[in-house]
Amino acid sequence: MNRHRLEGKWKQFKGILREKWGKLTNDDFDVIAGMRNRLTGKFQEEYGLAREAAERQAENWWKKRKDFKL
Repeated sequence: MNRHRLEGKWKQFKGILREKWGKLTNDDFDVIAGMRNRLTGKFQEEYGLAREAAERQAENWWKKRKDFKL
């Protein structure tokens, strides 16, 4: 999945979160987005993966989640 699709999915996810928890701010979402970046970076560091491979692994994990579908 390319960067533009990931950004689009992130925007959809933020919309879903705002419907449920309207008090979340843009700063809150920036922190959450940073956590995903940290996870991807940790995949790279611990498993010696290229950035694209780490992003794919994170995306595959999200796809398998039964409680969240976009």
